Amino acid sequence: MQLIIGLGNPDKDYQFTRHNLGHQVISRLSVKLQTKLTSQPKFNANLSKVKNTLLGITTEYMNNSGLSVQKILNYYKIEPQNLYLIHDDLDLGVGEWKKQFDRGPAGHNGVISTINHIQTQQFWRYRLGIGHPEGNMPVESYVLQPFTPNEKVIIDQTIDKIVEDLIALIDT
Repeated sequence: MQLIIGLGNPDKDYQFTRHNLGHQVISRLSVKLQTKLTSQPKFNANLSKVKNTLLGITTEYMNNSGLSVQKILNYYKIEPQNLYLIHDDLDLGVGEWKKQFDRGPAGHNGVISTINHIQTQQFWRYRLGIGHPEGNMPVESYVLQPFTPNEKVIIDQTIDKIVEDLIALIDT
């Protein structure tokens, strides 16, 4: 079994912000796979099972999202190398993305929380670029903003590419 989980913040105010790209990818993937994520309070997540894969989004705030990941991995006895964590990334330009294994958190609090809770960084990460704030805007403010209309077009195309990649992963 494998877990594909998107990081983000639970409140509707954050739904379409840069920091919630992980949630957005899983939402689009669940629509494409015609499956519904259902609330699983004991995991602090919304989950759905497709073939031999759990899809999910955390319902903890980003900085505590590793707790959700840990609960799911432990309950379903999923090895960390079968974890695919999807999150935003300031170090990549808008629309760029990378799939990587066994990488450090690069300051991302959701990834830090996950590594701390599962005691390893040996899992897969889908890093989705959101660019860097310009001027003197604090990172904390930037990640909680929605994309501009032009960026939204690019992000939608990127999400579609990642969804196709994840569908291929599920089908293997």
